[in-house]
Amino acid sequence: MQRTARKDNPFERAVRSQLYARKLRYRIHYQIPGLKRTSCDFAFPGLKIAVFLDGCFWHGCELHPPSVKKNAEFWLEKIERNRARDARATVHLAELGWTVLRFWEHEDVATIVSTIVASVKAKKASPHRGTGTLQNM
Repeated sequence: MQRTARKDNPFERAVRSQLYARKLRYRIHYQIPGLKRTSCDFAFPGLKIAVFLDGCFWHGCELHPPSVKKNAEFWLEKIERNRARDARATVHLAELGWTVLRFWEHEDVATIVSTIVASVKAKKASPHRGTGTLQNM
């Protein structure tokens, strides 16, 4: 568990590098307004788009449930707290008018990038940027 990168892991870097190659600029580890010690993996603050790239183990993916052998109760409670925090952050951002995009680490990077690019283009084209939406992937 200690060897797992909390930030800037290979999955995050792969998504961000493809977005950067498409000339999209973003803020990494963006603090969520109004929530202490909570950030999204990266954001487009001017467009109010927050992107979360969730690891299957840490965020409790239903396709790849966590398999722990030692201290199972602690880890399962930890993962459940992470899921509750994720839900609070998503609701909070949507209430503030942000578009929230969540992806799992097992999803195809090209598909994730395409979805993010489409959301950015739609927000740039929209005269009503202030309406919050949620897109769970």
